[in-house]
Amino acid sequence: MSGGRAGTREREWWVPAFGPRKFRLFLGLSFYPYSLMNASYVAVGSLLATTVHYDRMLGMAVVYLLAVGVSAHSLDAMAPNKPWGDFLSRSQLSALAVGALLPALAVGLYYAISDAPLLIPLGLAELFFLLAYNLELFDGRFHTDLWFAVSWGFLPVLAGYIVQTDALSFASLAGGAFGFSTAFIEISASRPYKALRREGSTSELASKLETILKWIVATVIVTAALLLAMSLQARGPAV
Repeated sequence: MSGGRAGTREREWWVPAFGPRKFRLFLGLSFYPYSLMNASYVAVGSLLATTVHYDRMLGMAVVYLLAVGVSAHSLDAMAPNKPWGDFLSRSQLSALAVGALLPALAVGLYYAISDAPLLIPLGLAELFFLLAYNLELFDGRFHTDLWFAVSWGFLPVLAGYIVQTDALSFASLAGGAFGFSTAFIEISASRPYKALRREGSTSELASKLETILKWIVATVIVTAALLLAMSLQARGPAV
């Protein structure tokens, strides 16, 4: 069952219906709507700073796309229930996780050394959560909705702000609260939705939960886009 269609998350709403099956499963494994949420949290944090270095914002967004979108989700795919089947072996998933994590760490360390040393403790915390959450270390103590919202909602906003300022502020903490609350809503809806989809349910509840997930993703991405538009407008045309 684990390698067959019934044992995978192939029919999730973000998995495309076109292309070869391995291509569709690979995109599914990346959880790209939720990975874009993480990158958007970084953008929100960066755009709360008084002075925005857009290259740093983009660089830190790439760090999270690699670390969460590829590495963390590859580790998650190694779970015993094999949520994406056997289209990638355990060794291939491990290589994918390490191959994405190393450049993410390198880019993050570059910004920490050159611009924002405060990123070092934050980065160590995120690395801990990446391993503890996705590998369910410590008897799964950190594999909870609370720690999910902290690690992939609250901290990415702080990372975005810190890479700009090497400091914290009330604005960054308020932005972090936005990240925490939206990530908490997302994971709270995702767990029952995943259980229903695993059972093959097409119930009204499953449909409502899917709608919530789509809207929460859209809300975070649109918020980041709005802040970016406001920042670019305030910056004015280049002289």
